[in-house]
Amino acid sequence: MLSDVQIAEATAPKPIREIGAKLDLGPEQLEQYGHFKAKVRPETVFAREPGKARLVLVTGMTPTPAGEGKTTVAVGLADGLRRIGKEAVLCIREPSLGPVFGMKGGAAGGGYSQVIPMADINLHFTGDLHAITSTHALLSAALDNHLQQGNRLGIDHRQVTWKRAVDMNDRALRNIVIGLGGRLSGMPRQDGFLITAASEIMAIFCLASSLEDLEGRLARIIVGYSHDGEPVRAAGMKVAGAMTLLLREAMGPNLVQTLEGTPAFVHGGPFANIAHGCNSLMATRAGLAFGEVVVTEAGFGSDLGAEKFFDIKCRAGGLSPEAVALVATIRALKLHGGSKRDELAKPDSESVARGLDNLEAHVDNIRGFGLEPVVAINQFGTDSEEELRVVEEGCARFGVRSARSEGHAHGGAGCEDLAREVMAALDSGQANFRPKYAVQDSIQDKIETIARTVYTADGVDYAAKALRDITMLEVSGLDKTPVCIAKTPNSLSDNPTLRGRPTGFRITIQEVTPSAGAGFVVARAGSVMTMPGLPKVPAAEAIRIEKDGSVVGLF
Repeated sequence: MLSDVQIAEATAPKPIREIGAKLDLGPEQLEQYGHFKAKVRPETVFAREPGKARLVLVTGMTPTPAGEGKTTVAVGLADGLRRIGKEAVLCIREPSLGPVFGMKGGAAGGGYSQVIPMADINLHFTGDLHAITSTHALLSAALDNHLQQGNRLGIDHRQVTWKRAVDMNDRALRNIVIGLGGRLSGMPRQDGFLITAASEIMAIFCLASSLEDLEGRLARIIVGYSHDGEPVRAAGMKVAGAMTLLLREAMGPNLVQTLEGTPAFVHGGPFANIAHGCNSLMATRAGLAFGEVVVTEAGFGSDLGAEKFFDIKCRAGGLSPEAVALVATIRALKLHGGSKRDELAKPDSESVARGLDNLEAHVDNIRGFGLEPVVAINQFGTDSEEELRVVEEGCARFGVRSARSEGHAHGGAGCEDLAREVMAALDSGQANFRPKYAVQDSIQDKIETIARTVYTADGVDYAAKALRDITMLEVSGLDKTPVCIAKTPNSLSDNPTLRGRPTGFRITIQEVTPSAGAGFVVARAGSVMTMPGLPKVPAAEAIRIEKDGSVVGLF
């Protein structure tokens, strides 16, 4: 059996100019990065009217730690739509090096449903994440230089909230002390690192609609507070223009292709358990401008990525999604039905049936946003026919469309049925998209709405710090923005051990912090790491390059 990277390297990609031609993009409108990657300039995107393109979101049920293959399904669905005669365009996130070399892997799909060149996309690609890391570092350096050179803004070094960033899992950098070594080495203070995908600059990058908007958002970043308790913004460091310049080239959406030659925009990559978990608004707008049906993806389940896609990204970009593909797997259903993690490959139809409660909760969530989902049953080789029928019968009871997705094994041909069901949902006229709350609602009302209607919690409790945070945000005028709740992806609740469709629980908000540049506030529920660590045996140990240039171990 071929690995993902072997499948990718065995496929001869089409020149990127041919892929651009499918979107009526001429060579002069592409900034090529070699023969198989290119950027489309933002002005080219803005020059094209969106037309009547239709937007489809791919999300999922509550996943196992290994993930349920949402990207693989998204790629297969886009290829399947092309096979049935639709001008589909794929819009997904860029991978982060941390998971690539850690445990979860990349974000280019898998099997015969991949975007290529797969190794490039999973590694340095066009340098976007490096540009974001450098931009973050510039603000960090300017902030500490400001403290060193007189601190004219009166920043309280005990209330600096801006951390550093690096695109790698490195737990030793979570909490550090900087500025040691004497007066010329800066002010000693406690600091720490985020992974780049958790940086507010990543969120800003993915929500900015132009270079002008980008600079304005970067300037609004809150880096800390003064001795008087007033927020201090990046504008005070006077480097927002330089930060924008560092991101200028990165802002252009990256154009690549699937194994079957479907155009794909792969751009931006915030984590959904921390930030809003969607690809860039710029890329989605490109898809809507150049395609007929746009397939995009949001991280983790409907309670995380999809909720944030609907309430944050769609609101920011004026997007109107019309259908949702909701990914379910037999192994995830078993996990939520009571099976142990080391027994998920064993046939167990009863466990699958018990796990349907979790899937139904996600169906209800999508319907709560005014959309009708199609359940995409992502098949694995260990799935039995009896188990698959249990899921199909469950979907029938829920009154929801379903289709098997075999993109991993068969590419677009394995997703044609799913593509037809998605088109049926699009053509049904049932879509009536609506966000969950009004931004004018109070912070607590918005959190309560999400907790009760999406997580099905009985209510919300607040730590004393969270209540103080909310008061400060209200005084600062930051309460009339969307709320981005950071919580575990392993449960509908904030307790990762609660499987299925838990009831009788409350969630606890530990703190609420501003992402003023991104345009939302972040409410942290439970313990969420913004800097992951490597596992005992990281994936990096199996990765190498052979003498002939082929890659080994990259999935």
